[in-house]
Amino acid sequence: MHKIEHFKDSNHQGRWSLSMSNATVVIALGIISSLSPPTARAQSTTSSVFGHAPAGELVTASNATGLHRHGTVNKQGRYKIGPLPTGDYIVTLEKDGNTVDTQHNVTLLVGQNAEIDFACPNDHCEASENR
Repeated sequence: MHKIEHFKDSNHQGRWSLSMSNATVVIALGIISSLSPPTARAQSTTSSVFGHAPAGELVTASNATGLHRHGTVNKQGRYKIGPLPTGDYIVTLEKDGNTVDTQHNVTLLVGQNAEIDFACPNDHCEASENR
């Protein structure tokens, strides 16, 4: 009977050692993870519309909720409108307050941008030196 009790005590001690080993591993992992730099895991929930158009003109993106955002085409013939919430848009090109061209059903998805190009005179969107 003495041997059995000794065996039980030995077995209990073995369990304690195993638990201490697990605790040591958990503590070590906690320390290591706290020393690691934080990782940004945010995902953009907006998009933008960009493209080519005649320099100096106005481009407008609008949706069914009444949102309207405008962007002026730069000297290189490029524009970008954003950030825009996801959804369906109508993108219009305006010259002197009048609509020149319209693109319907432009769908913006999370983190994806839409390229909408408008026709430019003689395929040159850049501003001429005479403008």
